Parts: sequence; C-alpha cells; structure tokens
Amino acid sequence: MSAQAAEPKNGLAISVHGLTKSFKGREVVHGCSIDVPYGAIYGFLGPNGTGKTTTIRMLCGLLKPDSGTGVCLGYNILTQSALIKRQTGYMPQKFGLYDDLTIRENLEFIARLYEMPDARATARDALHRLGLEHRQNQLAGELSGGWKQRLSLAACILHKPKLLLLDEPTAGVDPKARREFWDEIHAFAAQGVTVLVSTHYMDEAERCHLIGYLLNGRLLVHGRVNEVIAQSHLSTWRIITDDPDRVKRALQGKPGVEMITSFGTQLHVAGTDIEKLSASIADVSVRLGAKAEPMPPSLEDVFIHTMTEAHMEAEQ
Repeated sequence: MSAQAAEPKNGLAISVHGLTKSFKGREVVHGCSIDVPYGAIYGFLGPNGTGKTTTIRMLCGLLKPDSGTGVCLGYNILTQSALIKRQTGYMPQKFGLYDDLTIRENLEFIARLYEMPDARATARDALHRLGLEHRQNQLAGELSGGWKQRLSLAACILHKPKLLLLDEPTAGVDPKARREFWDEIHAFAAQGVTVLVSTHYMDEAERCHLIGYLLNGRLLVHGRVNEVIAQSHLSTWRIITDDPDRVKRALQGKPGVEMITSFGTQLHVAGTDIEKLSASIADVSVRLGAKAEPMPPSLEDVFIHTMTEAHMEAEQ
C-alpha cells in the first residue's frame, strides 16, 4: 500500500462505516458509521463504559476494528494507521506527563520524541500558545487540574497535528478553566484542525459542531445539536410553583408525561405526545395553582429521553 494519502472525500476528515469491536467476547462497539468534516469539532456523549473511547480510537486508526472500513485524514484506517498517528494528537483522560519535570522540560522532551527539528523552539511556541510561559519552570506535579489540562493540550499539539483526540479532557476542572480550554479548541478548529472529544457535560456538547450519543456501543443519534433536538420530537414545559413536590406527584403517571425534572421551585416536564402532555399539564396547573409555559427542550432532556427509550426497547 502506498503511503500517499487518498484525496479527501467531500471534505471529510473521517469517513468510516460499520465499525465493530469486541474485547474477550464482549461487543463494545457495534456497526458505527460516521462522517466528520475537516475543521469540525465532534462530541461523543454517553454513559461510562459505553464505547466512546474505543470508537474514537478506531476512527483514527489507533485501534483496529474487528470489522468495518473507512479513512481518516485520507488514509485507510486498517492498513495505514501509522501514517494517521503521525498527524494525530491524543490527550488521554488521565494526566500522563512527568510530575518531576518542569512544564518546559516536559514539552522539550515530547518535542524530541516527535523528532522536531528544534525542540526548544517548538516547546517555546507551545508555551506561548497555551499561556504557559510564566509557569514554564514549575514542576508538572505541582500544577492544578486546569493547568495540567493546558500542559497536556500543549504536549499533543507540538507536532502540529491535523486531528486532535481529547478523551474527557475537562473532567474535574473548574468552570473558568473549562471555558478557556474550549476557546482553545475552537481556535484550533478555525485553523482547520479536526477535533474528536468525549464529554459528559451538556454545555460542552452544545459547543460542538456535531454530536453523537453512544449507548451500549451503538450510535443512537448523530448530527448538529439543533437537528438532534428537533429529531427527538420532544415537547417540554416549565412549571413554576410554590409546592413542586405536590405538583410532581400529581403529574406522575398522567397521559403524555414521560419525564419530570426538578429545578428548585420549577419543574421541567417533557413528552413526545404533545396533545396528551399539554392536557395533563393544564389540568394539574389549574387544580394546584401552578404556572405552566412551553420551553425549548434541552440537549440533556433529549439524551435522557433517548436513553430511557433505548432501555425500554432492550427490555421488550
């Protein structure tokens, strides 16, 4: 097989079909098919152990699927994985750099592993890009979670990859650091870098260009956030009341009521049968003196509904 990359297919950085993977006889990913354009941020969501990391690794050739085909960055994921790896930056969930080296020493060491022509200059550029210059002589082991996150991102961009793989990169990081991290992700995407990221945070998912929800190794939904929400056909209402527990009890089991979520003195009530849901909410609101108003469904509402439906189908 030639080392020459194939021509990009319709501007797609990744185009795979039917990827399946099992470990010790247990199927972890089943029939995953996905297309990701160059410069897109694709977010993978789903419960722990549902195949997100395994899927990401197969998409870019880091893990060979049992079946399925596809290309990543123009290279065949089955036969040219080594070429894909050279253009990929991987940031694992767990901090993997050396605690007893400084920030600068870590970056210079990684730059040498990448065989960069000038390791010092490469590290210096990354320090500047990620705002690490004033901490460059601090030991990595002394950093907070947010600064370790920045260092990890700096390390995986040293070789100027075309693809970034970020495995739950902001787990345990404060909101300010998370926001700054996502600003960096969008800056890379604006320069044409493709990003695959797994996350549990709905606000982060909404910052992705495309999202996919995995459950038990199956890609249940896929698309832009607004498309995913629209395809759910979910209707959501906000109920404001001084006694949310009483209203919640009154709504439980009513026709059309599929989900009830408490938010302080408010309840969010959702379902897919708009007529039955509206009638039930109107009845309870009038009887108990609550105020009800329709609201757009959130991404969290959609995923909880999707997961509940999937579990019900599996039980049947």
